[in-house]
This record gives sequence, structure tokens and C-alpha cells, in this order.
Amino acid sequence: MSTQTSELLAAAAPRTVDVVRGVSDDQLDLPTPCSDYLVRDLLNHLFQVVVNFQDLAEKRQVEWADKPDHLGDGWRDRFEAETGRLVTAWSDPSTLEGVSPGMGMPQPVIGGMALLDLTVHGWDLAVATGQPYQPAPEVVAELHALVEQLGPTARKMGVFADPPPGLAPAGPPNPTPDLAHLLTQTGRTPTWPQTP
Repeated sequence: MSTQTSELLAAAAPRTVDVVRGVSDDQLDLPTPCSDYLVRDLLNHLFQVVVNFQDLAEKRQVEWADKPDHLGDGWRDRFEAETGRLVTAWSDPSTLEGVSPGMGMPQPVIGGMALLDLTVHGWDLAVATGQPYQPAPEVVAELHALVEQLGPTARKMGVFADPPPGLAPAGPPNPTPDLAHLLTQTGRTPTWPQTP
């Protein structure tokens, strides 16, 4: 059994897992495009995302204020395992029914938020650690509509920054135009860390 959400998560997951596996221990204190996060902070946040969104699939309350350190022994293997559980958690059609009791949004939007975090933070980690990264085209296409829907509120709440002005056009070695547009809509500079 699968849903569109679980299929998109399954397309996104291996690409982000590959990036996480490619992060070396000596890169954990590097900066990332998320100005508040070093690589280790972003990895811990992404761990929290893949764990909490499993519970959100089951319409259970989650705790975002706790910030556990997930980077103990075997953290790369554990991230892959938790990401696999995330895909499975969203594979039951009932996960897409109704409104999330904890988040107050329709369940399909919640599933899309998991996909957005997995994809965009995959890019964040890749550029921070000098790795290649190209999300699945069908994932990027799906996320455009979601970011357009969530954007105004997310910017008001400080979840997204405003799109940066005066960006260079996308193209080698920059991300594809679709990905570049998605990144700018979440307040990122696709050419990071270069100054536009």
C-alpha cells in the first residue's frame, strides 16, 4: 500500500540519505545556508523531522522544543532507518485524512512539509559539505505548489526568509531552474555561499 505522499518521500529519501552518509565527522561544525545551524545542528533538526513526522502521520502530538543529540554511534545508519520508517508511516491512505490535531493543518499539507524539509535540508547539507545533490524532479514539481501555499504565512512566522534579490540565473554549476526557484522561495540563495 502506498500514497502519493509516501511515493514522493520514497523518491526523496535516498538522495538525502546519501548526503547524510557523505557528511564526515570533521564537517560537523561547518556553516550551512540555514544561518542559525551548523552542520551538526541541521543534522539533528533533520533527525527530529523524520522522527516527528512519523508521529504526525498517525495524528499524534509531537514535541519540537526538545532538541536531543542524535549524533551518537551509528547515526548515519539510524538516519537511514528512521527515514525508511517515515516513508512507511505515510503509506496508509488514512494518514491523509482530516486535520493534524497538533499542527492544525490538513494532513496532506503535513506530509508535504515532511517532503519539503527532507528535500531542502538535503540541499542545505550537500552545499555545506561540498556534495552533489539533485532532488527527484517529481518531488520539486510537487513542492512548488506547497511552498506557494505556505510561503506568506511561513515568511510572517520567520520559517522562510524573504526570497533574496538579484540572484544570478540558474545553470551549471548552479542548481536547475526549478530547484533554484524552490530554494529562493524558501529564502535561500541557490549559489550559496557565493555572494549574489
